[in-house]
Amino acid sequence: MTVYIIARFKIHDRAGYDRYEENFMDVFEPFGGTMLSVDEEPTVLQGEFDFTRSVLIAFSNAEAAMAWMGSPEYQEIAKHRLEASVGNAIMVKGLEDE
Repeated sequence: MTVYIIARFKIHDRAGYDRYEENFMDVFEPFGGTMLSVDEEPTVLQGEFDFTRSVLIAFSNAEAAMAWMGSPEYQEIAKHRLEASVGNAIMVKGLEDE
C-alpha cells in the first residue's frame, strides 16, 4: 500500500539545510521514493502555518519508507537537516488500491 510522508520545516540555517539537500536525491531515489511536492510558499487554508518548507513524498509501502529513513546513508545527511531546521513529519497510508 502506498504511503506518504508529509513534513514541515522551519529552516533557521539555509547553508546547513543546503548541505542536506545536496545529497538528498542520491540517497532518496535508490529506495524507490517519489518526490511529489516541495513548497516554500504554500497556500494556508486553515489555521496557522509558520514553517518555511513543506514536503510531500511517496513510497510504494511503509517498509521502503522506513528502510530509507533508517538507512546509514540517510542518517548521514539527515544530521544537517536536524542542525539547520526544526520540524515534524508524519507517514500516512494511501487509499486501498482498486
